[in-house]
Amino acid sequence: MKTWIALLLALSLPFAVQANSGGEEAEGENAAPKVAYYSLVPALVGNFGAGPKLKFFKADIALRVTGTEAEEKVEHHEPLIRNQLVMLFSQQTEASMGSQDAKEKLRLEALKQVQDALNQEEGKPYVEDLLFNNLIIQ
Repeated sequence: MKTWIALLLALSLPFAVQANSGGEEAEGENAAPKVAYYSLVPALVGNFGAGPKLKFFKADIALRVTGTEAEEKVEHHEPLIRNQLVMLFSQQTEASMGSQDAKEKLRLEALKQVQDALNQEEGKPYVEDLLFNNLIIQ
């Protein structure tokens, strides 16, 4: 029984080495850039709308970037990104944040604002998508 196990291990060793060498090649120069989600922490909180009653928003946002350079640029410009997003949210009305379609339109406008800000600063948008992890209006 021990000889069968030893024989089986000896025969499977070349396959294990071959499987490991494929992973190293993928991590080398030919590897695809890594997709990352950069979360804006803490969440954006502020008020919006006009009128006698204050309305508040809380937005947990993640930005999808590809590659470490893009992640570093987003991290470096996070204060500018946060400012652009807070200004955008503060200009909204209850109607422009209430329905699912309105939230999708707001998400696309927020993505455009972030990309425009990074384009002005770095000459490249870097952010591929913007996701609302949580969007609460009250």
